[in-house]
Amino acid sequence: MKKTFFTVFIVPQDPSHVRKFKLPLKVWKIMLVIFGISFAGFSYMIFDYTNLKFKTHELNALRKENTEQKIQLQAFASKMTDLEFQMAKLKQFDKKLRIITNMEVPAGSNQVLGIGGPSPEEDMTTLVSAKDGLIKQIHSDLDQLKTEAMVQEKSFTELHEYLFKQTSLFASTPAIWPARGWVTSIFAYRISPFTGLKQMHEGLDIANAVGTPVVAPAAGIVSRVDRENGLGKMIVINHGYGIVTKYGHLSESYVHVGQRVKRGDKIAAIGNTGRSTGPHIHYEVVVNGVHVNPEKYILN
Repeated sequence: MKKTFFTVFIVPQDPSHVRKFKLPLKVWKIMLVIFGISFAGFSYMIFDYTNLKFKTHELNALRKENTEQKIQLQAFASKMTDLEFQMAKLKQFDKKLRIITNMEVPAGSNQVLGIGGPSPEEDMTTLVSAKDGLIKQIHSDLDQLKTEAMVQEKSFTELHEYLFKQTSLFASTPAIWPARGWVTSIFAYRISPFTGLKQMHEGLDIANAVGTPVVAPAAGIVSRVDRENGLGKMIVINHGYGIVTKYGHLSESYVHVGQRVKRGDKIAAIGNTGRSTGPHIHYEVVVNGVHVNPEKYILN
């Protein structure tokens, strides 16, 4: 079988130097295959390079985003550490208030929240590797912080109610003189000026001119405005908490039953009504049904 040849002429500018290549068809086919394979490989390399470059750009963007997230998580964790510190201060303040007010300190009040997360100086490479764990830890710490805040809110509510009650108790506890004047008879056994017999004087007698103002020694509600044979014109104030005060021998009363009064309010005037040897006020303090020495309830 006769071979088929292809001849290639290379003609330079100088026609006298023409070059001629004569190759069999089989060789040309082989060269064409080699060229095709080379072109395909080169094309694949270009495609792969372009794809790799795109992925590299995308990866760099993800790395940048990831780094920014780590920085945000780091700042968030730092803020949570600050919150933990503030919560610890609140718990210490709560504990001090309970000690001062003689309230029971709840069990476990010294426990400290286990807030996690990185320190502000932690290396970013550590943050990258710990991202998932850090997020889980922050969620856990947030739940714990929320629980702790609810417990602390309840504790402060108890303290508020207790202090409000104590404030109300103080406002309702007799603490000042009911009138200006001179003490002529104390809370003690004495010889009665009317019977000559020894008997218990269950109050404090304060002498002064008729019309001298009488004031409420504490907040309360007027429970009685009346007249008795012994005390004459008199007033009774219920202060709550089992405390009652009584005022006798009055010349005038300026309050009515059911009226609320506060410490220092003018309620009456000294007089000489009832069984009396001269102008004065008879002042009694009764606690849980028992007469007590009024001087123990005078702070000024």
